[in-house]
Amino acid sequence: MSDTSNRPVLVVDFGAQYAQLIARRVREAQVYSEVVPHTAGVSEILDKNPLAIVLSGGPSSVYEEGAPQIDPKLFETGVPVFGICYGFQAMARALGGEVSHTGTREYGRTDLSVPTEGGALHQELPASHPVWMSHGDAVTKAPEGFTVTATSEGAPVAAFEDTERRFAGVQYHPEVHHSPHGQEVLRRFLHDVAGIRPQWTTSSIVDEQVARIREQIGDGKAICGLSGGVDSAVAAALVQRAIGDRLTCVFVDHGLLRAGERAQVERDYVAATGINLVTVDARERFLGALAGVTDPEEKRKIIGREFIRVFEQAERDLKAEGDYRFLVQGTLYPDVVESGGGAGTANIKSHHNVGGLPDDLQFELVEPLRALFKDEVRRVGTELGLPETIVQRQPFPGPGLGIRIIGEVTQDRLDTLRQADAIAREELTAAGLDRSIWQCPVVLLADVRSVGVQGDGRTYGHPIVLRPVSSEDAMTADWTRLPYEVLERISTRITNEVAEVNRVVLDVTSKPPGTIEWE
Repeated sequence: MSDTSNRPVLVVDFGAQYAQLIARRVREAQVYSEVVPHTAGVSEILDKNPLAIVLSGGPSSVYEEGAPQIDPKLFETGVPVFGICYGFQAMARALGGEVSHTGTREYGRTDLSVPTEGGALHQELPASHPVWMSHGDAVTKAPEGFTVTATSEGAPVAAFEDTERRFAGVQYHPEVHHSPHGQEVLRRFLHDVAGIRPQWTTSSIVDEQVARIREQIGDGKAICGLSGGVDSAVAAALVQRAIGDRLTCVFVDHGLLRAGERAQVERDYVAATGINLVTVDARERFLGALAGVTDPEEKRKIIGREFIRVFEQAERDLKAEGDYRFLVQGTLYPDVVESGGGAGTANIKSHHNVGGLPDDLQFELVEPLRALFKDEVRRVGTELGLPETIVQRQPFPGPGLGIRIIGEVTQDRLDTLRQADAIAREELTAAGLDRSIWQCPVVLLADVRSVGVQGDGRTYGHPIVLRPVSSEDAMTADWTRLPYEVLERISTRITNEVAEVNRVVLDVTSKPPGTIEWE
C-alpha cells in the first residue's frame, strides 16, 4: 500500500444536502475522502495534505450577503479542485469568471448538451443526457484558461475544465443517481484529471485499521460492547485480528433488544469468530434508569451512560486477567456527522456510541470504523470472514427499542413493541424483502391512543408505525414502497396478535426532512 492511500480527497461542505454523499461517491471510485466545513482556511486544508478538493453544492446564492466564498489562494496551492453546483459557481467567480441570474432556473431532471469534444470529463458520453440540477444562478462566462465542456437551457456554462491546472467543475449534481453518468464524471476527475490512483479498497482498509489498532492498543487489553449489529460485530472482528484473545466482548442484555437477539449473538457470532464473550444481564438496571423518562435525547444519554457503567463493572470483574484500558465501539462516519462530530456540522441527535458518554469515562476509545460508511463496513465484514447473516443484518440502533417507544419505556410497552416488531420482520423475510430495504423500524406511539373496534367492542389502543426505508449509507433515505399485500399481512397480524395495538400506520417521509428513527 503506497503512502498516498490514506491521504484524503477533501469535500468542502457549503451547506449541501449531499456533502456526505459526495464523499461516499469519491470512495466508490476507490479514493479515500473526508468532509470539512467551508469555514476551514487554506492552511487548515493544506495541513490535511489532500490529494484533491471537491467543492460541494449549497443553498446560497454567491451574491447573497454573508454567502460562503472561496479564498482564491486555494487555487494557487497546486491541489486539483472540482466544483459542484454552488461550489462550481463560487469557483468560477473566485477565478475571474461570471455568475449571473439568467432568468431560467433549473430544478430536477435537466438535459445536458455535450459538444463533440466533451473534454476530459464528458468525452464519449451521449451528446445529450439527463442530469440533476438545482440552481437559480448560472455561470455565464468561464474563467480565463477554462474550456466550456457542457451547456444546458438554463446554464450557458454547465461544465468547464482546465486540465493543465487540474481544475474542473459541473453545475449539476454528479453524486446523485438521477445523474446516470455522474459517477463516471467524478471518477474521471479523480483518476484522469487529478491523477489519483484508486487504492482505497477493502483489503487496504483492513490492513490499515489493523495496523492502527495494534499501534494504539500495544500490549494492552480491550473490551468491546457487542450489540449483535453489523457495526459492533465488524469492529470486534477487526480488533480481534489485531490483538487476538486480548479482546473480550461484553454483550449487555439491557432489555431493549428485539426478540431472539441475545440467543443469536451468543450462538451465531461466537461460532463464527471464536471470540471471548461475556454476557451481562442488566435488564432491571436499564428499566430502572429509564423510569419516568420521555425525552428522546435524555433516553439516549441514559442508555449510553448505563452502557459505560456496565462496561466498567465488567472491567472490574475481569481485573484479575489484566488491565482492560480500551473500549471498542462501532462508531461510523454518519454517526460522527449527525452527532456534530465533524467541524461545522449540526448536532442532529446523539448516538450512544458517539454522544452521551460520561465525562469521567475510564476507557480510551478504539473506533476502527469511524471513517467508514455502512456499505464499507459490510464489505470489511465479508473480508474478515463473517457470515452473511451477520454482515447483511439490517441496522439496529444501539439504544434499541428504547428509542422506538415514543414515551416512557416500561416492561409492558417493550413486550408490546417486541411482538409487533417480530411480526413485521417475519413477514418481510417471508416475502423475500430483507435485502430490498435498508431497515424497517417499528415504532410504538405509547403516549398516543386511538379508538378502534375489535370483537364488536370499542377499543382504545396504541398505534404502531411501520418505517420501511431504502438507503445506501443512512445519510439520505426514501420510504420503501412495500407491496400492499405484505403491508396488509403485517397490519392484520399485529392488530390480531398484539393485544394493546388497534391501529397500524405507514411512515412515508423521506430523509431529509425526517430522520430514519423517530427519536
